[in-house]
Amino acid sequence: MSEFECKIAQMEALTPFVWRILLEPQVPVAFKAGQYIRVIMGETDKRPFSIANGAQNNGLIELHIGASEHNPWAMQVIDRLKQGDNICLDGPHGKAFLRSEQPKPTILMAGGTGFSYTWSILQTLLTSPLKEPVFLYWGTKTREDMYALEQLQVLATQHAKLSFIPVLEMPGKDWPGRSGLVHQAVLDDFISLEPYQVYVAGRFEMAGVARDAFHQQGLLLTNLFGDAFEF
Repeated sequence: MSEFECKIAQMEALTPFVWRILLEPQVPVAFKAGQYIRVIMGETDKRPFSIANGAQNNGLIELHIGASEHNPWAMQVIDRLKQGDNICLDGPHGKAFLRSEQPKPTILMAGGTGFSYTWSILQTLLTSPLKEPVFLYWGTKTREDMYALEQLQVLATQHAKLSFIPVLEMPGKDWPGRSGLVHQAVLDDFISLEPYQVYVAGRFEMAGVARDAFHQQGLLLTNLFGDAFEF
């Protein structure tokens, strides 16, 4: 783990409240899918964000940052990125990275911009033919918040062992898919979670509720991964 400087290569708004940031380190940064970096705002102010690109694409650092006036912690990072051509990061950090030594059926579950964590893992898994089924559950409040919906739907048609299940908390009348809480959709779909490995990213409260509920439904806690569980 070390500090390194990155060129700010691209900033684009994916939604009115989510930014996609592409950063170019001076040399490639080796990381594992599911790890995070920290944006250095000051000597004692380092703010963590999941790396969104796959581990095989280590010449870039991609971040998805949800920021609004109601989230000044993240908005300050966006403002900082807009001000200059470079930014300092440190990392990689995190123990909730992809375990691929012994492939298991895998459930990826994300809430909001926690999708960036699962997106890194999924892209890494798809670098070779899937040996076991992979289920991606992504929960957002509205359809507009689900900024990679079409891309994921296409991927699911291209990979027979990949299933994508989008879940909206506030579905519109024309929404044809699932609604409610994303962790409940997982519980509804699996009689037992004992054979699976599960990766979770999102609000800490959601992660805590999911851990307890998944464990009651048979998931071995040694097969549950998420940064929230380290705190």
